[in-house]
This record gives sequence, structure tokens and C-alpha cells, in this order.
Amino acid sequence: MKSEGEIVEILAAYDLTRSFRAAAELAGTDHHTVARYVARRDAGLPAEPRLDRDRLMDGFRDKLVELVEASNGHVRADVAHDKLVAMGYQGSGRTTRRETAAAKRALRSGQRRVFRPWIPEPGGWLQFDWGAGPTIAGRATSLFCAWLAWSRFRVVIACWDRTEPTLIACLDATFRALGGAPTHVLTDNEKTVTVGHVAGIAVRNPDLVAAGRYYGVSVQTCVVADPQSKGGSEATVRVAKADLVPTDANLLDDYAAFADLKAACELFTEQVNARPHRLLGRPPVEALAEEHVHLHPIPALPHVATFGTTRTVSRDSTISFGGVRYSVPHRLIDTRVWVREHGDELVVVTVDSAHGPAEAARHAKSTKGHPRIIDAHYPPRSSVPASKTPRARDPHEQAFLDLGDGARSWLIEAAACGAHRVRAKLGEALELARLVGAEPVDRALGAAALAGRFGDGDLAALLDHQRHSGHAAPLQPSGDASLQQGLSGWEQLGQ
Repeated sequence: MKSEGEIVEILAAYDLTRSFRAAAELAGTDHHTVARYVARRDAGLPAEPRLDRDRLMDGFRDKLVELVEASNGHVRADVAHDKLVAMGYQGSGRTTRRETAAAKRALRSGQRRVFRPWIPEPGGWLQFDWGAGPTIAGRATSLFCAWLAWSRFRVVIACWDRTEPTLIACLDATFRALGGAPTHVLTDNEKTVTVGHVAGIAVRNPDLVAAGRYYGVSVQTCVVADPQSKGGSEATVRVAKADLVPTDANLLDDYAAFADLKAACELFTEQVNARPHRLLGRPPVEALAEEHVHLHPIPALPHVATFGTTRTVSRDSTISFGGVRYSVPHRLIDTRVWVREHGDELVVVTVDSAHGPAEAARHAKSTKGHPRIIDAHYPPRSSVPASKTPRARDPHEQAFLDLGDGARSWLIEAAACGAHRVRAKLGEALELARLVGAEPVDRALGAAALAGRFGDGDLAALLDHQRHSGHAAPLQPSGDASLQQGLSGWEQLGQ
């Protein structure tokens, strides 16, 4: 047999001389050899016929295929080789590995799923998925990535969590960014969307179904490992993470605050929709202008679930969220409010059927043991503590308090000083009021409170003093006078 180089030289010599003998003389071979190669070339056959030799694997190939099919393509080549050796196979392990790989390729080619290209219609489908965002101040974030299938318009929103209220709020923000809602919304089988599976059928989350009904969209879940129903949203997540999450590849700096990540997501959404798409040949923002006529309008107000979870305001005008108490306006006591996290803040919202949603309070998030109380949420405090405000419990007490402010002051001071027979002295004041009138008695009671006169007969003495002297208050001794004995007597001691 001739080598490939020799065969090429023989054929080139024949093309030059057009003579078998002349070509044989030039190539240094026999003219019959030249004739054979030229005849095979003219017939469109290979220059050298393939010689099928007997192989050591020929008698064991069927058994190897059987092992591959029985294991569904998972059998290891070394295991298959040991089994063939036990049956008398004398070939090398390298041959077994090559034949095992060929058998696995043949098996996969018969089991391979064939996907038909998905051609979405305008206004038909919106896909979304979640991606892991960067860590900010030691706390993980998430990226909500939505993709309008026909126009390839993308929306990326930064979130602290992936809870149900956050999901619905992101969908609401996406619909408003698109200027309407499509017919279907397609996503993965997360617990916020699918609560379980029964006989392979996904059971929808009733809260999300209610939100979909509110916006007029049908919530669908994708088929597992189906690139046609998940490829678009997964590609959106992959591109968003590549441009937003700091890595060694993109050399992005860490985000100092959540607001920085939010601004970066808005900038990414603007840039990615303004540049031409590879499949569309034009920017998605231009395609969205055409698709916008196929989107249906959404309600002016968001769904109530976007406001967060519900809480009932306690009697101390606070709510509990995450084990921390936050104050709200006192007018909301015993009412239901909605609470949600917004970045590093906690937002409390009320929903009124007449006026719609309204923000009731906003607090910086706190930790357990550190409640957040705002004084403006409570009514102004009285100058007199509630515990020192007299409240009558029977007609006798009410009659005394009706004498005036002096009577109230006398009662408060007398109680504080531990005066004796307070109730009996209330009766004495009422008797004097019937004799001389309520106004003089109330004035005398006020003077007694100022002077600390709560003994028996003090009230009558003050009334008599006021009646004769005309002073509204009892005379107070000056600072120069003192009842204390002097020390002059000690001067005579020892003389």
C-alpha cells in the first residue's frame, strides 16, 4: 500500500503526462499501480479501499451496549471493562473506554429531546426569575429580573427579600414600567407561586392568583428543564448578575448602601433596553413601543398585597414587626394596617376605600429590645399627670370637686402630704360652702394648699382670716423671724 503522499504524486504525474507508463516512470512505480489509482479516482472512490479487520471487541460489543442501556448511560467504562474481561475479553481498557463512549453517544442520540422554537406573540408573555444579588452591609440581596418575550424589554429591580409582598410589588412596578400588563406571566415553581404539586400538577398560591386576577393576568409556571419556557428569564438573570454583582471579572466596587444598588439596577435597565438586541436587530425600547398597543391597562392603585403584611394596631398605638415595636398615629388604634420593608426602612400604610392607600408612618429598622416610638404619634401630654387628676366616684366627691380649682389643688396636696381625715374634711368644706358660699371656700382651700395647712380647723381659720383681713392668702412669716432658740444662754456656761 502506498502512503497518501505517494498516491498524490502518482496522480499528479498522470495528470501531467496522461500516460500510465510515463507517470509510473516519474513516480518510480509500476504502470499497473498508476492505472489502479486513476481508475478509483475516476470512479469517485477512495484511493485505498478500507480494510475491515477483525477486532477483539467484535464479540463483546453487544454485551457492552446491553450494559450501557441497562444503566441508562451511567455505567463507568472501567466497570464495563472488568465485566468483559470476566467473560474472556482480551482487549485493552483504552479500547473499552472508546467503545463505551460511542455506545453512550448512540443512546443519548435516541433519547435526546427536540425543542421547537418558541415564537411569542406581542403582548402575550412576561417571564421573570430571581437572581442572587450582592451583599450589602453583611446582608444578602436579590435581583428581580423580568423579560417581555416579544420585545425583549427587561426590568431589573433590587430587593432585600423574595417574600410574597415583595414579589407582587415587583410585578406591579414592572407593569407600570411597561405601561401595561400582558396576558400571561411565566415563572419558576417557587413557594410564593406554587404551594405544592399533586400528581404532577402545580397548585398555585391563592394570594398570587388573587393578585393576577386584580391585574388581569394569568400566572403560569414553567416546565422543569425546559429552555423554551425558562431560557429568556434565565438569560436576563445571567446578564444582570454579570453587570451588577461585583466579581473579579467586572471589577465592580462593593455597594455602600442599598440605594446605590437600586440606582445601578435602574441604570442597567435603561442601558440594556437602549442598545440593539442581537435577535431583534433594534433596541427593545423601540419594540416595546409597538408591543404597547397589545398590553392591557392596569388599575391605578397597586394590589393591597404590595403594601406588605397586615398588623393590628394595639391599644398603646404600636405594631410588632420582626419582634420590634413601632409606633403609629393613635387614631389607628384597633385598626388594620399594612407593613413592608423598604430598604433600611419600615413603611406602614393604611388603605381607605374612599381615599385609597396612604402612608401612615415610616421608621428606620431596629432590632429586638430597641423599639421605635415617635412622640408625634400620640396626643399632647397634659401638664398634670393623669394619676394626679381627681375623678369623682360618688356625688359627695363630685360636690367637693365642683367647688373649683382650689378644692382640686387642696385634695391633691393633702393626699400627697398624708393628711388625716381627708374625707371628713371634704364634708366640713361642703358645710362651710353652704353657709358662706362656694367661692370663699374654694379660695380658702387653694390658700390652704399653697400654705400646707391641712389640720383640723385650718380651713375655718383661713376663712375667718380672709374675711377680716381681706388677704386672699394667709400671711407667711418673713425670713428674718425665727422660732428657734438662740445660743445666748450658752454664753453664761462656765462663768
